[in-house]
Amino acid sequence: MIHNYKYASAAASMILRRSQASAMRSTGSSVMSSRYYVSKTNTKKTGEVYVAGAGSLSTAPPTSEPSWDKIYDIKAPAASDYLRTLPANQLFSLSMIGVVTLNKFFLDTCIKLFPYVPLPVIKVFISDLYCGGETMEEVVQCGKQLQQRGISNMMLSLTIEDAEGTKNIDIDYIVDETVRSIHKILLPNFMSQVDASASNINDIAPGYIALKPSALVKDPANVLLNFGKTNDPHWNAQRQVLIDNCSRITSEIAELNKTLLKKFPQRQSPFFVSTIDAEKYDLQKAGVYELQRILFQKFNTPENKFAACIGTWQLYLKDSLKDILKEQELAQQGNYKLGLKLVRGAYIHTEPDRQAIIHNTKLDTDNHYNKVTTFVINDMLAKGEKSTFGHLVIASHNYHSQLIATNLISSSNSPHKKFVQSNVIFGQLLGMADNVTYDLINTYGVKNIIKYVPWGPAIETKDYLLRRLQENGDAVRADNGWPLLRAIFQSLRRA
Repeated sequence: MIHNYKYASAAASMILRRSQASAMRSTGSSVMSSRYYVSKTNTKKTGEVYVAGAGSLSTAPPTSEPSWDKIYDIKAPAASDYLRTLPANQLFSLSMIGVVTLNKFFLDTCIKLFPYVPLPVIKVFISDLYCGGETMEEVVQCGKQLQQRGISNMMLSLTIEDAEGTKNIDIDYIVDETVRSIHKILLPNFMSQVDASASNINDIAPGYIALKPSALVKDPANVLLNFGKTNDPHWNAQRQVLIDNCSRITSEIAELNKTLLKKFPQRQSPFFVSTIDAEKYDLQKAGVYELQRILFQKFNTPENKFAACIGTWQLYLKDSLKDILKEQELAQQGNYKLGLKLVRGAYIHTEPDRQAIIHNTKLDTDNHYNKVTTFVINDMLAKGEKSTFGHLVIASHNYHSQLIATNLISSSNSPHKKFVQSNVIFGQLLGMADNVTYDLINTYGVKNIIKYVPWGPAIETKDYLLRRLQENGDAVRADNGWPLLRAIFQSLRRA
């Protein structure tokens, strides 16, 4: 999930001057490798680098030919190339999206009216673009369509949740359906792509299950806020329910990984992975990080070989790198692997204290995202299977963030390169940033790529779509509106 933040060019210039001055003051910093990966803004170098093999941020003068310079000179791909591959009905639906996102007024009005739009209208004009379907059979077909586009797997999200604790949802049903979706959707989707000799076994991305704490326990917000109160019988019992439900699903995945590894011993990454989704800042700090850690300790052990569970870090948070470094240290002490999904963030419009916890500008967030991604990949390249980071999903709609990671891996001479190629996965939301997805596959030959696919009852996917508009409104408007309409017209003229 990605957000566009508005920021003044004067403020951006000031930040650039400060970062460059900081770099000039730090010329005496020691480094551990002669190869620098220089963090770059949209126009200039910042001078801050992550060094391969290092465990923390180092600061050094920019090299004469920083490896990111040429990447930022590459323009984001036009949407018309991808749009020419779509059928007429999807182009029509996308043109409707273009109209409602022409400007902020239209988008805000759409968000206000969206809850009152009848479900049949949603299904005709929107759902097919952004949702996998209502049934498992429909999601299987969605997976086949993605395969035709070169997208080998999915991150499934059953869109039944109760973040506010106001619904009477059936938690056991959600757990049962989630487990069934592993065997009825993800397993067939994976096996249908394995060739007769299994020589392509490492070209197929893992299948993922998104686990939402807000869907796996009653009154989830209060359970997470009181997650540390293990001495309180009530909250400790609710805490255990959440842990047990997440463990039941992840255990299914871990056992399936073991079974398939016996059949395909040359596999270098997990076949399937459970993913703990992020929550709002206070819930994340109070409970989600600890929940992730408990699952890492249970399922990402040397005995399991693969990281069967990954957690989500929102890198628009100022303290996210500090939290990752803390988890890295704990994982080293506990002899288990960290699995990470890196996103920019999903709650910028609803966090009550966002100025204190979220980066002030898009520029800061972009730099932070690229630095953390580079740091993790460098560690994996340097150490291979001995890296504390066992698996990484780069979940971003930002073209240059994806290219930075792609270039970092493809240009590496590391003996662990194949391991990293198998365990660094690129992903975007279904129906969003498709021009980026298309370009990564067709221009750069990226194989391990996935789409986040929500599915489930229409009323619940409608709620999901509303949240996407609210959370990603700026990005939706930037990627669509007139640019989308122009691209559709161009694709029709060239068809």
